[in-house]
Amino acid sequence: MRQISYKIGVDGGGTKTECILVDAAGKIVARHLAPGCNPNIVGPDQARQIVTEALNALTSTLNAQPSTPNLQSTLLCMSGNRGYWREFAASLQGFGRATAIDDSHPVLELATHGQPGLVLHAGTGSFVAARAPDGSVHYAGGLGWRFGDPGSGYEIGRRAIARALLEAQGWSQPTALGQAVRDHALANGTGDATNLSRFYYQNPDPNRVIAALAPLVLQLASAGEATASQLLVESARELLRLAEEVAAKLFSPTPLSAVRAGLSGPILTHPLIRQALVSCTALPLAPIEGSPIDGVRRLLAREK
Repeated sequence: MRQISYKIGVDGGGTKTECILVDAAGKIVARHLAPGCNPNIVGPDQARQIVTEALNALTSTLNAQPSTPNLQSTLLCMSGNRGYWREFAASLQGFGRATAIDDSHPVLELATHGQPGLVLHAGTGSFVAARAPDGSVHYAGGLGWRFGDPGSGYEIGRRAIARALLEAQGWSQPTALGQAVRDHALANGTGDATNLSRFYYQNPDPNRVIAALAPLVLQLASAGEATASQLLVESARELLRLAEEVAAKLFSPTPLSAVRAGLSGPILTHPLIRQALVSCTALPLAPIEGSPIDGVRRLLAREK
C-alpha cells in the first residue's frame, strides 16, 4: 500500500483555533475549527485539551483513506505563553515532528513573503512582528489583555467602557458610544447603567465580553460617531508608534518609507483606521491579503 505524506498547521489564538491538513503538494485536504486556546485566557489544561481534540478531529479523516498516511510534521503557531507551547509540542505524540512558534509568524509571512519587513496585527490582542535584514524574526508588544495591547479588540472595549463610566458619573457628555456600552451590559444581564463597573469586573469571562465591544465601536465609527472614531484612532496609533520604534532599530539607516510594512486584522484594515495611520507615518502600510491560516500554509510549504 502506497504511503502519502501530510503536514498539519495550527493557528491558535484567543478567539479560535484553526487547523489545516495539507498533502505533499501543499493542497489542503482537511480543516477543523475549534474554540480559542490561549492558555493565558482559558488556562493551561483547557488549552491542551482544545488543541489535542482539534488535532484528533482533523486527522480522523485520514482513517478513511485507502493509503497509509504519514504525518511528517505539525506546525503550531500559537498565542500565549511561548514556553508552554514549546513544552506541549515536545510532548505531542503521533503527529510527526512538532514545532511551536508565535502566532505572529503567519501574518508576518503574509506581509513580507519571507523578505525583511514588519507587520502590525490587531485582533483580540495585538503585536508587531518583524523580519530583520539578516533574516532574524522579532516580536514586540503582545503583552496580553491585562497589560494593554494597543489597537486590540480588548483595548478598544476597555477604552469604550472607561468612557461610558465617565458618562455615567456625569463627567463626560452622553454619546452614542456610551449608550452602546450600556446596552451591551444590559443585554448581558446587568441591572442598570449604574452597575456597569460591577458587571465588567465580576464577569467570569472578561476578555471575551470586553473585546466583544470592538465591533460595536467600529460600527459607530463607520456611521460617523466622533467619540468612537477618536477612541479607535488613538488606540491604533499607540501600536503604530511601537512599530516605528521597531523599524528604526532593526532597519536603520534605511528610511521608514523603504521598509515593507503590512496591516493585519479587521481593526487595523478598517478604512477609517487605515487612513488615519497612513496619514501620520512614513511606513508604507498596506493591508495583507489572506487570513492567518493562509500564512500558516505558506510556512508549511517552506518547511524543509
